[in-house]
Amino acid sequence: MTAARVGVFGLLGSGNLGNDGSLEAVLAYLRAEHPEAVVDALCGGPEAVTTRYGIPARRLHWYRGEYRTASQAGAIAGKGLGKLIDAVRTAAWVRRHDVVIVPGMGVLEATLPLRPWGFPYSLFLLCASGRLFGTRVALVGVGADEIHDRPTRALVRWSAGLAAYRSYRDDLSRDALRAMGVNTARDKVCPDLAFALPTPREWGIPCSKLVGELGEAPSGSVCVGVMDFHGGNDDRARAEEIHRRYLEGTTRFVRALVEDGRRVRLLTGDSCDSPVVAAILAAVDSPLVTAPEVASLADLMKEMAAADAVVATRYHNLICALKVGAPTLALSYAAKSDALMDRMGLAAYCHPAREVDADRLLEQFRELERRSAELRQTLTERNLAATRQLDGQFHELTAALLPANNRPRQEAA
Repeated sequence: MTAARVGVFGLLGSGNLGNDGSLEAVLAYLRAEHPEAVVDALCGGPEAVTTRYGIPARRLHWYRGEYRTASQAGAIAGKGLGKLIDAVRTAAWVRRHDVVIVPGMGVLEATLPLRPWGFPYSLFLLCASGRLFGTRVALVGVGADEIHDRPTRALVRWSAGLAAYRSYRDDLSRDALRAMGVNTARDKVCPDLAFALPTPREWGIPCSKLVGELGEAPSGSVCVGVMDFHGGNDDRARAEEIHRRYLEGTTRFVRALVEDGRRVRLLTGDSCDSPVVAAILAAVDSPLVTAPEVASLADLMKEMAAADAVVATRYHNLICALKVGAPTLALSYAAKSDALMDRMGLAAYCHPAREVDADRLLEQFRELERRSAELRQTLTERNLAATRQLDGQFHELTAALLPANNRPRQEAA
C-alpha cells in the first residue's frame, strides 16, 4: 500500500490571509488524520507556502506577470502563451496525485473583480485534468455566488460539475451553484474552514491577558478591519466612486471613535489593503489610531480577542472576530457576509460597504456595544456548533476521498 499523494490548489501564499487560513485548516486535518499522506501545492505564492507550511509548492502560472494588466504586445503574447503552457503544467501536476483539495476560498464567486481567463480558467484546467486522469478533485468548504458574466459563469459551472466532491461554506453558495445548473443534491454545507482553526484561548492564552502581551491594545480599543474595496464584477463602471465612498465613510467613523477617546486598531486581510490603512492614518492623524502588522489569521484573532468590539469588511476578518467571540459589526460587501452574520446570530449588525453612512454606522456600533455580554454568549454557542459541523465534514472527507489507497499513481511523461 502506498501513501496517498494529496495536492492543494489555489491562490495560496499570495498575501490573502483568509485563503492561507483555509489552507492551514486543511493541512492540520491532513496531519492529524492522515500523517502518512504526501502533500504538495500548486499555488500563487509557492515560496511563501513552502516557507510557512513546510510543503513543496509550484507556481500556479508559468507567466509571472499573470495578474498585471497587459497593454503591450509582448505582455499580451506572454499571457496567451502562458495559458497554453499552464494547461500542460496543470495536467502533469494533477496526474501525479490521488486527490487534489481546493481548500475553501471564494473560488466559485465573482464578488470581487474577476476575469474569466484568470483564476476561473485555472480552476477549470484543474477539474478537467482531474476528470481526465482519474484524480479526485475536492472543492471543500468553498464560497460561490451566482455569476452574470457568461464566460466566467460557464467556466465556474463546468469546474464545479467536473469535481468529485463539493461542499460549501453557506446555503447561499449551494443555492448559487444550483441556480447555475449544477446538481447539488449530494453536496454539503458546513461553516467556513477557518472556524476549525484554534483560537488564542485554545493556545492557552486567556483573552484577558492578551492586552498586556500586545501592549498597544488596552481595554476600550476597537478593531476596524479595512479593505481595498472597489465593488464587484458588476460594479466596474463605478468602481472608483464606490471606493471613495467606502474610504470616506470608514474614515469618518474612525474619527468619531477617536473623538470619543477610543483607541482604534486598523487591521487588514490582504497585502493590497495597505493603501487604505495609510489613507486613514493620514486623514485622522491621531496617536489613538495604530496599525499593527498581521501576517496570519492567528495574528488577527489575537488582536480581536483583546478588543471590546470589531468592525470589519473582509469576510475572513469577520470570521476571526466572530470566532474569538468579539461583538462584531460587518461592513458587508456581498451576500456571503450577511449570511455569515445571520448564521452567527448577528444579522442586525450589517452595514453596506458600498454606502457607508458614518452616522448610521456609529449608531449601530453603540447598540452593538450595549448588547455586548448577550452577543458574546450567543457567539460561544454558535462557535461550538460550527466546530462540531466541521469535525463531521472532515470525517466525511476521509470516507469519500482518502480511504486506504493502493492505487498506483500515474507519473507524468
